[in-house]
Order: sequence, then C-alpha cells, then structure tokens
Amino acid sequence: MVRLIKMVLCGLYNVWFYTLAGTSIIIFLPYLFVTSFKESWYPYFFWFARNIWASIILYGMGLIPKIEYKEPFEKGKSYMLVANHKSMIDVMLMLKVCKSPCVFVGKKELLKLPVFGYFYKRVAIMVNRDSAKSRKAVYVHAERRLSQGLGICIFPEGGVFGPEVKLAPFKNGAFRFSTDFQIPIVPMSFLDCEKRYPYHFSYGHYVGGPGVLRVRVHNHISTKGKGHGDMEGLKQQVYDLLWNDLED
Repeated sequence: MVRLIKMVLCGLYNVWFYTLAGTSIIIFLPYLFVTSFKESWYPYFFWFARNIWASIILYGMGLIPKIEYKEPFEKGKSYMLVANHKSMIDVMLMLKVCKSPCVFVGKKELLKLPVFGYFYKRVAIMVNRDSAKSRKAVYVHAERRLSQGLGICIFPEGGVFGPEVKLAPFKNGAFRFSTDFQIPIVPMSFLDCEKRYPYHFSYGHYVGGPGVLRVRVHNHISTKGKGHGDMEGLKQQVYDLLWNDLED
C-alpha cells in the first residue's frame, strides 16, 4: 500500500513539473516569440528564462536553490559552465546559477519536445554528434555567441544516466571549446537534483519531492595559453573535482 501511494505521489509530482513548464511557456508565448526572433535580443529571452520560467518551475515544485560561489563571476566575461547531469531540473538550476546571459549546447534530440523544442532550436546551440558537418557548425555558432559576450553551458556527460552511474565519462566538447576560445571553465556540483527530481523514474524505489537544491560553484579553471594537448588534463581535473564532491 505504501509503495502504491509513493508511486501515485511521484507520478503526480512528475505531471506537475510538465504542467508548470508547459503552462509558463504558453502564457508567455508572445514574449518568447519576439525575444527569440533575433540573436541580439537573446539577453531578454535569457532574463525571462532565468528569472521567470526557471523560478516558476523550481519554486512551484517546492525546490529551493542554495548556491555557494567559491569565486565571483566577472561582469562581461565569457565562461564555460559545466555540471553533472541527473535531472530535468538541471537546466533550470543552471539558469539560476548564471548571473549573465549564457547559451546551452544541447543534443538535437531535444528538438522533438513539443513547444520547448521550437524555442530551444532558436536560442541554443544544437549538435548532432554523428555528423562532422554539425560539429563544425557548432564551432562557428559558439564563436559568434562568445563574440556577443555570452557564456556557454554544457553538461559534459553528454546524457542522463541511471542511478548506478555516479558520474559518466566526459565528452571532449566543453574542454575543446575552452581551449580553442581561451575561456575559463567553471565546474559546478549539483548535489540534490537526482534526489529531488530524478530523470529516471523507473528506479524501483520512488524518490523525489520538495526541498533544497545545493549547488557548489567551484573555483574557475583558467585555460589561458592552453591548447588541445592540455584538453585531456583539463577534462580529468574537472571530472575528479566533481566526482569527489558528489555524495554517494
């Protein structure tokens, strides 16, 4: 009986997430259409995504971000923000961490999501890892957005994995971008997202619910003077930092 009640509550909590996410987009559709029309208007889109959309979802689900910054961000400076990825709310939490406009690099599969996929295509940098042409286009797009003073957000695991995987091996993209464009890497530990709202609801035990979302934003890692030969070392440095910080 207890198991059944937990299943129902988790199911309702999941439905509530999609209700909040979808309704908030639909209500503000005119604003989103306008601010996503031109790249130069993206800061206005980002302001809405960070301060309105992400807040509606997180606080509406009873999730309270608690962010610890080890080092302040410099205004007007571009960064490469990377974090572990275990939940749909990671995107909203990443938005709350960013104090200046940044764009996400995401998989093309996200375009299949109704409504969300349309806007994600217009404002994010989409990549098809199976296409060399797509990967090259991503570089051109990223360089243009960085020249506009934006930061870049990437989940370097390249996907969301089950509870048996504490931290999946990192892809190269974030670290190649960082060395190519000489921008600092900002590692972040999302400590509670999997516990509060797991991506995989087929856990066998039912988890999720309101509470605090702790984030540790670690010291920035400089890439000044580094090249592709340093990429593996940077990747391992960030991986070890997050691995040691994540709680079992």
